[in-house]
Amino acid sequence: MQNPTTRPAVIAAPRLPLPFTLAAFALLGLGLILTIPNDPEWWKVVLLGVVQGISEWLPISSTGHLLLTADLINFQGSIGGTFEIAIQFGTVLAVIAFYFADLLGQGKALLGRSDEASNQAAQRLWLAIIVAFIPAAVIGLLTRDFIKTVLFDSPTTIATALIVGGIVFLALERLPARETPTVNLDRVSVRQAIGIGVAQCFALIPGVSRSGASIVGGLLSGLDRRTATAFSFYLSMPTLGAATLVDLLGSFDQIQADDWGRLLLGASVAMIVGYLCIGWLLRYIARNNFVAFGIYRIVIGFVILAFVALGQL
Repeated sequence: MQNPTTRPAVIAAPRLPLPFTLAAFALLGLGLILTIPNDPEWWKVVLLGVVQGISEWLPISSTGHLLLTADLINFQGSIGGTFEIAIQFGTVLAVIAFYFADLLGQGKALLGRSDEASNQAAQRLWLAIIVAFIPAAVIGLLTRDFIKTVLFDSPTTIATALIVGGIVFLALERLPARETPTVNLDRVSVRQAIGIGVAQCFALIPGVSRSGASIVGGLLSGLDRRTATAFSFYLSMPTLGAATLVDLLGSFDQIQADDWGRLLLGASVAMIVGYLCIGWLLRYIARNNFVAFGIYRIVIGFVILAFVALGQL
């Protein structure tokens, strides 16, 4: 049987196990029940969940799109940016569900219950993920307050980051292709993981895009597009999971009773939409480059700057 860590990125979305499907829609229903009676603007929470689910996996900045959408629809439940960060946990659950079968196999291998080759492959993969996770984790903890109080409230910062990121993608696609790129997840080296981890640090700036930064880091480190994208998805599990936990703990005293329903609703919508988007992006990347995303980032960045100039943001 082929070891899941040695194959290229999954292209077709796997069948979602029935327990995950039932749990996802149960959480969605509970979120609606808790939110609708107390919040006439519950539809804004649903809309932001959809935006998060779509934009987290595309290299266009989920945080930037969330903050701007919340501003445009005058969303009042941000809790100082905690809402936008907390609903990311829904997309963490989405990627866990998407790679669930692979994760089970890797867990078995990490416990030494597979053949030696599988055990070593799983160890190499998760060592690389841990190494790539550390830089953003450390810098994120040190700069959390500055990012939330200064950068989260700056549409100009978001627009600039979108434009610069778009230019980076366009420039990246003009570089000559490597003759022997890394095409298997378990072959990502520690050196490559460090490069990806450093690149992911730039995503602490709203508008840069966590997935975009880590994918760019992967490409520059020698991974092919599908492997860089898949590694970015795996890296999202500890990165977004830790970011959500730290922010919820740090903002716990600001969260009111009614906020929990909104957080649950936003996260469950993001989980369902995010699951559908992962497979789409992997299929898209298998056949296309990142030029379209680069152009989109530049266009939307200048649109935002126009709104700022007109006093609309």
